[in-house]
Amino acid sequence: MDEDHSNGTNASGNSSLLKTAKSSNNIPMNTTQIEGYIPIVAKGHKESVYALAMNEGGTLLVSGGTEKVVRVWDARSGSKTLKLKGHTDNIRALLLDSTGRFCLSGSSDSMIRLWDLGQQRCIHTYAVHTDSVWALASTSTFSHVYSGGRDFSVYVTDLQTRESALLCTEENPVLQLALHDDNIWVASTDSSVHRWNAEGRNPQKIFEGDNSLLTGNLSFSRAKVSSEESTLDPVYKQPTLTIPGIPAIVKLEVLNNRRHVLTKDTSGLVKLWEITKGAVVEDYGKVSMEKKIKELFEKEDLPVWFTVDIRLGCLSIHLDSPQCFVVEMSFADLNIADKPKDDKFAGRLPLCLLGKCFGCNSVLPMSTGRKIRKVNMAQETLKGLFANWLRKRKQRRGSAASTNGELLPGKDIGIRSNTTPIMDGSSENNETDAVIYPPFQFSNIFPPSLVTEGNHGGQWKKKITNLDGTEDEKDFPGWFLDCILNNLLPSAENTNTNENTNTNTNAK
Repeated sequence: MDEDHSNGTNASGNSSLLKTAKSSNNIPMNTTQIEGYIPIVAKGHKESVYALAMNEGGTLLVSGGTEKVVRVWDARSGSKTLKLKGHTDNIRALLLDSTGRFCLSGSSDSMIRLWDLGQQRCIHTYAVHTDSVWALASTSTFSHVYSGGRDFSVYVTDLQTRESALLCTEENPVLQLALHDDNIWVASTDSSVHRWNAEGRNPQKIFEGDNSLLTGNLSFSRAKVSSEESTLDPVYKQPTLTIPGIPAIVKLEVLNNRRHVLTKDTSGLVKLWEITKGAVVEDYGKVSMEKKIKELFEKEDLPVWFTVDIRLGCLSIHLDSPQCFVVEMSFADLNIADKPKDDKFAGRLPLCLLGKCFGCNSVLPMSTGRKIRKVNMAQETLKGLFANWLRKRKQRRGSAASTNGELLPGKDIGIRSNTTPIMDGSSENNETDAVIYPPFQFSNIFPPSLVTEGNHGGQWKKKITNLDGTEDEKDFPGWFLDCILNNLLPSAENTNTNENTNTNTNAK
């Protein structure tokens, strides 16, 4: 049957290997992959898929998305069986009853539709919400449906009488619903999760009580007018339980000292973060972020050595080689004691020659005999992040060498051709001599997480306190190993290239 034919059937199915979920509009029917087996793929969607549902027996799959149609699939073969048209906007939520006979769909057109898959048509339309429907949950008998969406509201609807009651209202758009016994859990764009009474075992109690109801199969415009005129009161005013979330960061400003980031979260709190510690150093409370930026302004303006985003609601710091190694700061600017007792290079020439390698504008007044000691910001940050890993790695390797009666080699990572020693005599300063200065010491109580990509590709994530020294060095980028094991940084001619720009280490 032609793919564009409404409610048509198609018995033919194609099978192919799904390479990546991101680059394909196909739906893998079985992700278990064993030798000699190719997963079945439901091939047919041309655009994004937003919603899936399956019957209890696992034989039927329905899907919907930006194409505004509900597609029905045979989950055993991956073949298309139906395509149902009716919605006028994206389909965001789907439900199937246990038999696979009836299907409920929620859409950005604000409508909920009940489909009879046997008759291959829509048998009821419910105009309850005044904006997009994003979440659906039904009773076990499929007699009532709970719905939520962009209008902050959760409704319960009798699928037979088509009456609806406003169960509760959230303070943010509703994203997900989970019905359990007499309660319903509601997740919204806020970070908290709320539990509400829902009479899930017998929702008819809600309709038998003295509650305001929406009646019948109204059009969207009539439903909106009806709800506005009647000013429905929610059945329940407060949740019975709240699982509080952490306020998400919604705004940031990287200060020009390139060490601090000012943030504002959903609760209105403004905080100052120190990137090299991965921690909040000042909590200013609910103040004007713009005024605070002006107060913290400094005349110095260093090059950018990291990037930051807040897409996950928290700070994600990205270090990309070689760009991250362009900034160095003096001991004085970082309030580091000029000659730490455990630094065997104290009293020598300045700690690094990066002013020459990376085009630093700082001047070393050698004529006065003064020695300005400097550190590379990215390197010291990485050393601080991986301090536990370095220590545990040394212990494990030392223990293994002692057991075998071998001497522990000073270095075990080959020197890469695009690296330059960071100081005179760096060959002596291997991983066993690492000194973590105070501005780069990360907390073990609230440790950040690391997301990185190794030489073989493929991201992995761990908290810094969970690194135990047994990790395969192939799981780390080569430039990172050179940096913290061999004290080697990219040479000057490589600082303007884009090598390893996809290798990120995120501190969250």
